[in-house]
Amino acid sequence: MTERRLVLKKLLFPHAEPHEYVAAWGARLALALFAALPVDRASAFGGWIACRIGPRLGVHRTAKANLELALPERSAEHERILQGMWNNLGRVLAEYAHLGDIHIGSHEAGEQIEVVGDEHLADIRDGKKPAIFFSAHFGNWEVMSIAGVHYGIHLVQVYRAANNPLTEEILQNLRKPVGGQRVPKGMQAARELLKALKRNECLAMLVDQKLNTGRAVPFFGHDAMTAPAIAELALRTGCPVVPIYGERLGDSARFRVTIQAPIQLENTGDRESDIDSALRMINQNLEERIRRNPEQWFWVHKRWKR
Repeated sequence: MTERRLVLKKLLFPHAEPHEYVAAWGARLALALFAALPVDRASAFGGWIACRIGPRLGVHRTAKANLELALPERSAEHERILQGMWNNLGRVLAEYAHLGDIHIGSHEAGEQIEVVGDEHLADIRDGKKPAIFFSAHFGNWEVMSIAGVHYGIHLVQVYRAANNPLTEEILQNLRKPVGGQRVPKGMQAARELLKALKRNECLAMLVDQKLNTGRAVPFFGHDAMTAPAIAELALRTGCPVVPIYGERLGDSARFRVTIQAPIQLENTGDRESDIDSALRMINQNLEERIRRNPEQWFWVHKRWKR
């Protein structure tokens, strides 16, 4: 590219690449369409679109290979699970346009989220001690934050920023009604998270994705490179870890957020062994939840080494 073209590109696209602008405007248009519809219809429309586009994408092969590796005994269900996965992902994307409209309460009253295990949230809030909530890209993972904030828990949420900075800006604006604080993954994040725990605040982490520099820990019977940060932070501060899941109820925009009892990690003084034991327990907890509703998990991620 000539120097003149580089200067022109910087003038026209100062903050991102041209294709990133195109993708961001496409996302804006889609979200505007979803926002114009009631949440139930928007969710259904998003699922319908994803079920028709998703199987044509290259990542569909990744999802299929992951299923064959993780759940070979359920091969007769793989196509149904994959179709359900795309339906769920399409619904999640459409529901971003309505995060400010999704509320906790009885479904009979027209609310979208019911909460199971809210006594654990109340205990953590009233105890004014730190805790680390962990979950997976399961169901609609954004509704878990709605539950935490609803019960008066200030959450510091760790997230992976989108590759497209313009899309990332859109997502952060959509998440504002949920509340809480967000910290992008990275070296700076570790310091921020430790400071938050020392202030007796709570963290929220999605721990189901691969970290190439992580530890090999069994997940569905196969070693998966697993980020050790959650175990390191919990063991260093002595705070419990709390499983939480936002399950989609049927083919709808309604959810059940389930909070399990806090787990105090065993600290024997053998740091390496304690971290490995903690990560094994966490991966097993994730696996048990995913096995119940595999169509609600994010199978398109390259979780295992080939």
